[in-house]
Amino acid sequence: MTDDLDELRQQVRDLADRWQAAGRFRPVCDAWLRGHDIEFSKEMARHGWIGITWPREYGGGGRSNLARLVVTEELLRAGAPVAAHWIADRQIGPAILRYGTPQLRREFLPRIAAADVTFCLGMSETEAGSDLAAVRTTAARDGSGWRITGAKVWTSHAHRSSHAYVLARTGGGERRHDGLTEFVVDLAAPGVTVRPIIDLQGEHHFNEMIFDDVPVPDRWVIGEVGQGWRQVTEQLSFERGGLERVMSTYPLLQALARSVADGAEPAAVEAIGELAARLATLRRIAWEIAADLDAGAAPVRRAALLKHLGTTFEREVTETARRVTGARPDPTGDGLPALLAQGILAAPGFSIRGGTTEVLLTLIARGEADLVR
Repeated sequence: MTDDLDELRQQVRDLADRWQAAGRFRPVCDAWLRGHDIEFSKEMARHGWIGITWPREYGGGGRSNLARLVVTEELLRAGAPVAAHWIADRQIGPAILRYGTPQLRREFLPRIAAADVTFCLGMSETEAGSDLAAVRTTAARDGSGWRITGAKVWTSHAHRSSHAYVLARTGGGERRHDGLTEFVVDLAAPGVTVRPIIDLQGEHHFNEMIFDDVPVPDRWVIGEVGQGWRQVTEQLSFERGGLERVMSTYPLLQALARSVADGAEPAAVEAIGELAARLATLRRIAWEIAADLDAGAAPVRRAALLKHLGTTFEREVTETARRVTGARPDPTGDGLPALLAQGILAAPGFSIRGGTTEVLLTLIARGEADLVR
């Protein structure tokens, strides 16, 4: 790692340590999805760490995807509350940068980088799930703009976000993948309703979004009309290829390692050592994906591989902690029991969000088939 990346890593670590020491947050599992604090995101923006890879002309930092990986890794290690800016920084900003018009870039990227605009994802639907080619939300031409009608579900932080990314059907074609288009939608627009979905722990970060003839200006189309399938497939590389698919349970892994540090049974040490070795391998894949992005590639299959392996790893962190320590999960407690409870409650979503395991394995298998032809 270069000196500038080492310096950046230390800066991010110092910031997270200061906020934690001041009692501004407590490390949690799944912090990138559940830990929402707009003031923390504003602090990140002041340091230039949101949109760090984007061109400076759009408010970005002009740095590499490896630099962004360093930032995200340190935030995930700390279990910091990053959900307010995570989606926009991770994939909506890069999608706008890759496919958006210069006007769309100027309108949104600087405000995302300043944490003045926050995004949620309008992809999944009740009848579609991870099969995005089955979405039924529609967008119809209306003069110089569009009208969107339909519903999206499992939308994290829609009740706190200023805007939504929405994948909608704008036409037909020979294949069901045809006729999809990506939009930016203002959640304050008339016709938008956000309904809460409360999880098993009683927390509210999921939502259902209803769109009833919602007006959207034409300039808020991302990329080409009807080319949404190709674009969203590449965009999912940003979503699936990050370390949040590997390190959501890192605070629990860290607490587990500390709990067995002294006088531990050899079997416990071996189990934790195996997890540490697997984590090192998964980090290497994430670094390779970041290098691919820096080279201008969209590593769709490599990202799917990381997400699939990360799903398995994160689930096994939780199972190992439960088996090795015998701790009783306690959602209202502190330390390892609380982190274990968080990991258990989050685990069912690991194999669904960002694409089900079956979808990911299909992508991986198709890639292998292409190699042997």
